[in-house]
Amino acid sequence: MPLTIRNQPVAAEGTFTDVLRRAGLASPEVLAVKTGSRVRELNESAAGAEGELVPLTLADEEGRRIYERGLRFVMLLAVRRLWPGQQVRVEHSASQGVVVRMPGRVIGSACLRALDAEMTRICRENLPFVQETWTLEQALAFFEADGQADKTALLHLRRKQDIPMYRCGGMCDYFYGAMPAATGQVGVFDLILLEDGFVLQKPAPADPTRPAPFVLQKKHLRIFSQSAAWCSILEVRNVADLAALTASGRLRDFIRVNEALHEQAIGGIAQEIVTAGRRVVLVSGPSSSGKTTFAGRLAVHMQVEGCHARRISLDDYYRNRDDIPREPDGTIDLEAIDTLDLPLLQDQIRALLRGEEVLLPHFSFKTGRREPGGTPFRLGAREAVIFEGIHALNPLLTAELPSGGIHRVYVSALTCLNLDDHNRIRTTDVRLLRRIVRDMQFRGTPPRDTLAMWESVRRGEDRWIFPYQEEADSMFNTALHYELPLLRRYAYDLLCSVPEDDPVSLLAGRLRKMLNYVPEVPESILDEVPPLSLLREFIGGCTLEK
Repeated sequence: MPLTIRNQPVAAEGTFTDVLRRAGLASPEVLAVKTGSRVRELNESAAGAEGELVPLTLADEEGRRIYERGLRFVMLLAVRRLWPGQQVRVEHSASQGVVVRMPGRVIGSACLRALDAEMTRICRENLPFVQETWTLEQALAFFEADGQADKTALLHLRRKQDIPMYRCGGMCDYFYGAMPAATGQVGVFDLILLEDGFVLQKPAPADPTRPAPFVLQKKHLRIFSQSAAWCSILEVRNVADLAALTASGRLRDFIRVNEALHEQAIGGIAQEIVTAGRRVVLVSGPSSSGKTTFAGRLAVHMQVEGCHARRISLDDYYRNRDDIPREPDGTIDLEAIDTLDLPLLQDQIRALLRGEEVLLPHFSFKTGRREPGGTPFRLGAREAVIFEGIHALNPLLTAELPSGGIHRVYVSALTCLNLDDHNRIRTTDVRLLRRIVRDMQFRGTPPRDTLAMWESVRRGEDRWIFPYQEEADSMFNTALHYELPLLRRYAYDLLCSVPEDDPVSLLAGRLRKMLNYVPEVPESILDEVPPLSLLREFIGGCTLEK
């Protein structure tokens, strides 16, 4: 099968940069290319390449990840030049960037200006990222000599005996994925000072020639700080720490402490709601964040505080499918807020807060219509209602409602576990693993279908969920530091079942590559996961509905 670009045959000669140049498509915006299910770096030889060649830019998810890796390398190189021996930890996302901390160093404005200037200098030098193949033994010796104990510990878990290393500007490092051709391709960035670190801000999605505007999300950062404190309590920050704990036979204790921290946090939110006399609780979060189980556990804790809470899904307020306006292509966007009967929902919340009886609706997904009648319901003196759904924090839902009786909760799986100090595990990847397992377990949906719809799901989250997370009165992180090894048991073979020629195989391969570093655990460990655990929503065995 010949190599083609836009269905036109091209010679597979020289590097992929050469191929693009001959096709008139060479551009600094092209960060890599894709052939079939493989991402190919621009400096890589095109010899033997087959199939359709697709340029990857910041418009593509894979392109954005490649840009971030290159930018992280530039930042690490700049730190090494300015402060040799300084530890750097790349952590979670924030706004359109990632949070970076430098343990032991107080980062102020002058420090950040120096780092910005050095990074800008490195980008202007347009230094090439050169990939070299090292043996695993060579890489281990290098990182041990360089004092990077986190990388050494992780690479002891690596199954392959060779490793692609990257050399640039006199520095060598390992990144878990493709890199750009040169530092000049990642020159758009910004550095935003935080109290105990900074944000490495990436280009704006709408205008990649400029850094994205930084939106300070104090509550979001605060919940990550809480999770970082949990990491300290649990003494697990990287995957290698989790592997060491598993090998030493302490995983069961680890699960118990992790679940106890969840229990304590949910109890605190329940106490806050009941003490404030809130009668209506709105729970929102992105896909596979564990909203349903959280709402159930919150109801249990509210009952401990003397308040009985009834759970209601916002899905029951869907309008009849025939009444929902269609998109220009004839489809229905089921994640849009106008699919809900907002007037009915608002009228019923007002009535409940006044102590009146309402008829709760029930929507049939089988018929696509609301069922006739409804279930009579009234709030008693020591009762509350929990509405759960993706639009629960949207201001349009509560714009006409009295705020005094309402408490808003945002939940998400905000993973704080890294592969190593320089390579984070993305929260979206963990949520996707949860969804793959749940969809196959309970909905009979094969993994390739879940993977195929994920991009659409993410677009809906960006539009309807993430912009409103700071509206929350409380936030809860549903991530469990022990969940990756258990998800691996269910997800790994499912991911391996995706054919290599399937368009989603690139995404499946990326998840498999991450899971290759996650320790395997025996099936017997599953009995340690409590029946009310957030994880049970995905792997099965939750007793909340029984």
